Amino acid sequence: MRLATQTLLLASLLSPLLLQAATLSVCTEASPDGFDVVQYNSLTTTNASADVLMNRLVEFDAGSGQLLPSLAQRWEVSEDGLSYRFVLREDVAFHETDYFSPSRPLNADDVLFSFQRMLDPAHPWHQVAPGGYPHAQSMQLPSLISSIDKLDEHSLRFTLNRPDATFLATLSMGFASIYSAEYAAQLFAAGTPERLNSQPVGSGPFVFKRFQKDAMVRYEANPEYFAGKPAVDNLVFAITPDANVRLQKLRRGECHIALSPKPQDVLASAADADLQSVHTAAFMTAFVGINSQHAPLDNTAVRQAINLAFDKASYLQAVFENSAEMADGPYPPNTWSYATELPGYAHDPDRARALLAEAGLAEGFKTSIWTRPSGSLLNPNPSLGAQLLQADLAKVGIQAEIRVIEWGELIRRAKAGEHDLLFMGWAGDNGDPDNFLTPQFACASLESGLNFARYCDPQLDKLIAAGKTASDQEQRSQLYRQAQRIIQQQALWLPLAHPTAYALIRKEVEGYRVSPFGRQDFSKVRVGP
Repeated sequence: MRLATQTLLLASLLSPLLLQAATLSVCTEASPDGFDVVQYNSLTTTNASADVLMNRLVEFDAGSGQLLPSLAQRWEVSEDGLSYRFVLREDVAFHETDYFSPSRPLNADDVLFSFQRMLDPAHPWHQVAPGGYPHAQSMQLPSLISSIDKLDEHSLRFTLNRPDATFLATLSMGFASIYSAEYAAQLFAAGTPERLNSQPVGSGPFVFKRFQKDAMVRYEANPEYFAGKPAVDNLVFAITPDANVRLQKLRRGECHIALSPKPQDVLASAADADLQSVHTAAFMTAFVGINSQHAPLDNTAVRQAINLAFDKASYLQAVFENSAEMADGPYPPNTWSYATELPGYAHDPDRARALLAEAGLAEGFKTSIWTRPSGSLLNPNPSLGAQLLQADLAKVGIQAEIRVIEWGELIRRAKAGEHDLLFMGWAGDNGDPDNFLTPQFACASLESGLNFARYCDPQLDKLIAAGKTASDQEQRSQLYRQAQRIIQQQALWLPLAHPTAYALIRKEVEGYRVSPFGRQDFSKVRVGP
């Protein structure tokens, strides 16, 4: 009854908006964790904050595979790769809202604030984020960046402690968004710094208006956006966890775009003249993280047995309906440095039982499987996927209890290392293979919580670090192939799938593109008559 009431309420809130052709409504699958994106690592939060409200110094263009100017109109890199000078645009206005009126355009002080709060433990804002800064920590920015110096009102210099081939690409990630130092100072003076997470201010294409948890996020177009006012006047995220309900809303015209549709919904949309599907190969991997700090999962042979026990072909057919490619490692096969010579773990229950016996677990053991309640691009049917894994593990003597945990709590507890087996997914932000390796397997990521395998190995860590330092792509590829061999031999993940990213849209929607990285750009989307 509660769900039905919420659904009717949301429909009544949305219907008047959708009568306006200048409103774009998007059915999304979950509430954001908050709007201070630096505190979180979920793509849902990035989509609702960084992608619509904020800008970075640079942006990564998925179509061309190039880094493009954004808040920085140009940059220079020293020959030794240790110094980056950025020249900022001079026409960038921060959002005017009911709770903040900027007195000046963006300048170097805003960039300094945005990074120093994450990097400097003595910065007044550093302790504001109760969970820390997971991406900055995982990408090792505190040890990488030696200093950030303001050269004048519109230029800065980043000095690194070591060359890093991924540094510029890292600055295109959502967590590297630039905040208003003036707004932050206003909140701090009022003793309400936590409002940055609930009343955000950015410089992006849309301005935050209202958030109703598990119902909607509402935005208005930014008329002062430096790249030009968006084509629609209003943007609404209609938070709709059930994929079936997202499709129903799309058909009724309550949403213009439905994200993360189920594979069967994509097929069904082909028969509806009012709908169409758009898609691209996703730079993502769905996986089960195996907590290597929990016995007996700390035994390599046990982790290998779990990989051998699972029938991934049946899983792909049942959960993704063959709309995804089977995964054998951490990143997709079209990634440069992908190790093609590494065989995956073929389905072999007999070998799995033998490995368990060798580990002294011939009678099996008990464990748990964690999953989310609602479907997503990387996990279209969480319940079915968990049940298939549970059944296959039972066949080799492993008794696994399924625990369905709300998305926000799941992320929080998994980052604390409470899980055993965890259905999870990872989306690379910029096409670089390090965007998988450093966040998921580096020792620094163990501290930040993004390393869901909970694995820290000096040899693997050294390979990942060396790959970031090397400037030659072939040299980096060799190092990353060695890293992949360790990851596979240690069976840190149960790799599942590389999905195709789909969205369903109504026929009147123009200009929407699906990003291989899961990012969302609604600034150029139009809604026709």
